[in-house]
Amino acid sequence: MTSDTPDATPELTDEQLDFLNSLFDLAREGDADQLLPVLDQGVPVNLANHKGDTLLILATYNNHPALVKALLERGAEVNRLNARGQSALSCAVFIQSEESVRALLAAGADPDEGPVSARAAVEMFGLESMRTLLDTP
Repeated sequence: MTSDTPDATPELTDEQLDFLNSLFDLAREGDADQLLPVLDQGVPVNLANHKGDTLLILATYNNHPALVKALLERGAEVNRLNARGQSALSCAVFIQSEESVRALLAAGADPDEGPVSARAAVEMFGLESMRTLLDTP
């Protein structure tokens, strides 16, 4: 896609797409040693894939609380929703990661954010221990 307008989204090369996809893989794997330096060099911490999954959502869903904390320290949007209406917090509640839930709540995550909110996950799956975390001030 080429355009003379400055607001046009540039087309990415296969090499660029492979690089970006590798970052999502690093988030899934919890590989902070490789992912964080790239972010510190200027890649947006709120990068999202075609499903709307951010690095934070992927790190959370794949149970990497240390990476979750590092992404939050770098300004990851804590209440951003993916295409399914899930936030990082709803993912943390679903996988029952107490450490990630605590980190996300401390960063300002809203337990009621989105159509598939953390509270909705608690109700849907009967996750009483997660309810306690969400209700603790």
